[in-house]
Amino acid sequence: MVGLLPVANVLGRLLSIFSSAYLMPIAASILYRDGTTAEFVAAMAISLLGGLTLYFTTRADYRELKPRDGFLLVSTVWVLMAGIASIPLLLVYDTMSVTDAFFEAMSALTTTGSTVMTDLDNAPPAINLWRHELNWLGGMGIIVLAVAVLPMLGVGGMQLYKAEMPGPMKDSKLTARIADTAKALWLVYLGMTVACMLLLRHAAGLSWLDSVCHAFSAMSLGGLSTRDAGIGAFDNPTVELILIGFMLLSAMNYATHFAVVQRRDLRLYWRDVEARGVLGLVGVSCFSIAGYLWLEGTYEDYPTALRHVSFNLVSVALSCGFVSQDYEQWPIFAPLWMLFLANITCSSGSTGGGIKMIRTLILAKQANRELARLIHPAIVNPVKVGGGAIPNNVVIAVLGFIFLYFMSVVLLTFVLILSGLDFMTALGAVLGNITNAGPGLGKVGPGGSYAELTDFQTWVCSFTMLLGRLEVLSLAVVFTPQFWRK
Repeated sequence: MVGLLPVANVLGRLLSIFSSAYLMPIAASILYRDGTTAEFVAAMAISLLGGLTLYFTTRADYRELKPRDGFLLVSTVWVLMAGIASIPLLLVYDTMSVTDAFFEAMSALTTTGSTVMTDLDNAPPAINLWRHELNWLGGMGIIVLAVAVLPMLGVGGMQLYKAEMPGPMKDSKLTARIADTAKALWLVYLGMTVACMLLLRHAAGLSWLDSVCHAFSAMSLGGLSTRDAGIGAFDNPTVELILIGFMLLSAMNYATHFAVVQRRDLRLYWRDVEARGVLGLVGVSCFSIAGYLWLEGTYEDYPTALRHVSFNLVSVALSCGFVSQDYEQWPIFAPLWMLFLANITCSSGSTGGGIKMIRTLILAKQANRELARLIHPAIVNPVKVGGGAIPNNVVIAVLGFIFLYFMSVVLLTFVLILSGLDFMTALGAVLGNITNAGPGLGKVGPGGSYAELTDFQTWVCSFTMLLGRLEVLSLAVVFTPQFWRK
């Protein structure tokens, strides 16, 4: 049986810690004198007092978390944090509904990048910084950050780590202790963020605010921007090139980044079968789609087509969601291919969404094995990825996950169609949110906005983001009867 009170106790601790995240927008508000300081201080107080109240009222019921508790905590913490994170938006924007504010906060924390906000160019700097900070915190998972902190508070982190981290990261430890592992990942994440920030500021000439915000978005693969026109507002090839580089880095397994830094051996990237898959698939797609658009007459010359395709395809395929062009004006094959790639391209252990490259490779190898068995029924042909044999129980788990993932896409698309959306918008919204890419097609494409959706449709999209961020299983298991039985 799941212990609700012990989970509530840990939620109180996390909420208290989360209140410190408001310090950055408070400092920005004071620096830029944008008039939002009081709102952020009030939100910080609500978060801190709410967390302390929840902690002290459940302190007597605390016990060490069990695996089931970890899944419940992972699911509820995202909802709670999104709710708390939406408070500044509600206080600053009198006309923003609770539905839209929650959607915006959930989008930022799950690194989806979908937005209902307009006039971002003139938004208070603290609000823009807050949205992007949420992107950054959600990038590696707010739970992983907590895993590095909770051991100091006497709360074990292994259950949370296994529930939150995708793919092979569940079973491979980078360091001896789980807290050290989380800290190591965050140090790499922080170092790359600072590098991206400095390059955007000094090499591309962006302002400090734009540099910080877009570095946060790029490393988290969140895709939020300080401009309504996205990256297209800068019309700067240097900005696009820098962001492409860091998006590719962030779409790779952070265990690989840590190993490269620790061993000082860049060849480890090539030995990572997922990294090769990501770079190969994205590279071939960029050159091919650029040629396709050039031949279709979308762009006058191939270099221009390659520039715009490279940025937008890399962004969508890696579930980031930056846009520099309204790619929905391209021949329909191109945006559909980009959204398809968003489902399969990112590495496990990265900040990206989708089913992850490792599962894509396992599924492809399993399909090949079944074809071989049709010809040679007695053949012994284990599934191998990266030179290692994949146990059959892992292959079965992958098949189950992919079934649930794509059934979720189908069912949620039908739900949105029943609510009144056209097919293309419904499919685009579900794919854009379950992959955490953000922009979809139709009304929610790069030229549209999620603000056009009804409240019901917006809540469906918020749920879809969370489902994708927690990789379906971690959230779905909470809704099964077996989860609540003793």
